[in-house]
Amino acid sequence: MSGIIAQNTLDNSGLIKAPAGGGACNFIKKLTASSSATLDFVDGTSDVVLDSTYKEYLFTFNNMHASNTTVGFGFNGSIDTGSNYNVTKTTTNFNAYHNEADSATNLGYRTAEDLAQSTALQKFQQNWGTDNDQAGSGYLHLFNPSSTTFVKHFIGRVSNYHESDYAIDCYVAGYFNTTSAVDAIQFAMSAGNIDSGDICLYGIN
Repeated sequence: MSGIIAQNTLDNSGLIKAPAGGGACNFIKKLTASSSATLDFVDGTSDVVLDSTYKEYLFTFNNMHASNTTVGFGFNGSIDTGSNYNVTKTTTNFNAYHNEADSATNLGYRTAEDLAQSTALQKFQQNWGTDNDQAGSGYLHLFNPSSTTFVKHFIGRVSNYHESDYAIDCYVAGYFNTTSAVDAIQFAMSAGNIDSGDICLYGIN
């Protein structure tokens, strides 16, 4: 089964085995939301590693649930260990959706969620709901955040349950436009709190 992860021994066990010739995902930190304004991964704080130890980092999101309706879940970066989350970003965003009534489908670019040299929160998708069965899950890859030569690229994907009962598959990619090391990543809703859910950080060898 080449190309498929061979074993996943729980998200906080420390290691996800990879196929022959590949690297490994090493568990670093898990943060769990409970009516949290933000979830912050800051290098050197609370056992978080976000430095030159790894060239690629992976964040996984599990059932992120919003406290407010009509909000977006997203992230931002810091170059001063979390004192400010305002790194300039240029990004692209597109999604596919399909509603439960089977009356609306689409695949298209989302200008409302992309950024052009902006310090704002990079949202994966707007209009998250608060029903008990509405939440979103996905991942974010961050590449070589400690580089002081190049900008910092990222790729993310989230599947979420829209407030109007749509299944939405959202893709985000772009870069933090800085040659300073990005040493902290913050996750938040565009308004209100993260009601529940967890985010795990892995370093990829």
